[in-house]
Amino acid sequence: MRMSALWRREGAVKIISAGRVSMHGMTKPYRRTPFWVALALLGLILFTLQGIFGAIAQNDAQSRGTILTLDGPVTPASADYLVREIGAASSRDEELVIMEIDTPGGLVTSMKDIIQAILASDTPVVTYVSPQGAQSASAGLYIMYSAHVSAMAPATNTGSATPIEIGGSGGGESPFEEPAVPSSDPDEDEANGFGEESEPSSQPVDISNEASLRGKIIEDSVAYIRSLAELRGRNADWAEKAVRPPSASVTANEALELGVIDIVAEDLEDLLVQLDGRTVMVASGETTISTGDVVLTRVEPTLFERILGFLADPNVAAILLTLGTTGIIAELWNPGSILPGTVGIVCLLLALAAFRVLPYDGLFLALMGVGAFLVFIEFFTPTFGLAGATGIGLFTVGLWFLFPGEFRVAPAVLIGTVGSAAVVLGLSIFALAGSRSHGPLIGQEAIRKRTGRVDEWDPKTGEGHVIVDGERWRARSKDPLKEGDAIKVQDVDGIVLVVKKNSASQNGVSRFMPRRGQPETN
Repeated sequence: MRMSALWRREGAVKIISAGRVSMHGMTKPYRRTPFWVALALLGLILFTLQGIFGAIAQNDAQSRGTILTLDGPVTPASADYLVREIGAASSRDEELVIMEIDTPGGLVTSMKDIIQAILASDTPVVTYVSPQGAQSASAGLYIMYSAHVSAMAPATNTGSATPIEIGGSGGGESPFEEPAVPSSDPDEDEANGFGEESEPSSQPVDISNEASLRGKIIEDSVAYIRSLAELRGRNADWAEKAVRPPSASVTANEALELGVIDIVAEDLEDLLVQLDGRTVMVASGETTISTGDVVLTRVEPTLFERILGFLADPNVAAILLTLGTTGIIAELWNPGSILPGTVGIVCLLLALAAFRVLPYDGLFLALMGVGAFLVFIEFFTPTFGLAGATGIGLFTVGLWFLFPGEFRVAPAVLIGTVGSAAVVLGLSIFALAGSRSHGPLIGQEAIRKRTGRVDEWDPKTGEGHVIVDGERWRARSKDPLKEGDAIKVQDVDGIVLVVKKNSASQNGVSRFMPRRGQPETN
């Protein structure tokens, strides 16, 4: 067979495309791979592929589940995360979703978004209050009642679901309690503090519009949680007691005895064991939970949701608001500093982002604004600290009541933040007041009362040029002047100096010009 040869010399070896190897002139025939070796390699490849596809098929056959976390207040950020992942698990036809809960409560709108996602899910949603020491209060109780299966770890508690009133235009919320009155049920009267020895209250019943609105909110919340209890077959009467003041709360074991929850589980493994074989009703119909071979995947919130959740902490929002206000005031006191104003604007923008997900009272926000204004004018008015102290007091009160109920700022954070800001602003006032007492050193104010001489003058117009501190200025005067006369600056009109004849210098009282930058005291 005729073949073209390609030579490559590497030492003493010559590789020839004709199929021979020459080494120092010695040739050996090229050996082909035996057929049985090729067959063995092909079998190994097929066996490997079979294992891979078998593993994939086994993974597909295994049931999957998702673990979600509600840690902290119920906010739009946490609601977006939970609603999205519950919907994704339902679309993937997963075996179950476990929602680990540790929350003091939160916004009603966000709570209802989560509940609606649970009710619309084709995948069973299991709420699990954990770890030990956690709670599921307020909005958390409503979410538990909406779940297909509700569980708690030992040493946890739930309840205290009295709603809070959504206040005025600021979107704020404030806690309230409905006055207890005797009812026809003796047991309920005893629970509410009315017994045989109880005396009727001498206080008149508040029948104002505000009380009426609060009553409507209570009744609406009672109806809402009772509807969830009836849907899931849970204790509706106790749920109503948790909503109506004084808001009942129970431990995990008490909740199980009362029919508030379905399971008390030591840990996640124990929960899966108790869930196995349980039949629940999802949106698409009845289904049985099988956890024998379930593979659970923990899904965390996105980076943006974590940042928004961090900003939704009332303590963080309070710190940002205080820092932002302090920075803006410091910039207004000393324009051109740049750094305080920049930091202040950034902090205020972050605080505004927090206000998007936090309930706040617009009245107390306005009170904080008044306090900040009083602190601002302290530098410009001789109030001997009265305006500043009043402003700091108003700002502190406004910040304390800005967020309601479980969203209230921690006292330590409040005192530390406002106290630090007050010290910084106080030092700034002291420093700026000290610099102001020395008089202006630059700008148009600095040239007033300076002395100089006439460089050239037109007696007809009363205008000309003068030399002050070595600089030539346009000037005008009502006094008759001539070149070389000593003058004193009375005022500055734009870029024109208003001068008068310096009679003291002319009379020989002061024959020397003041040094540059040194004003004359006459």
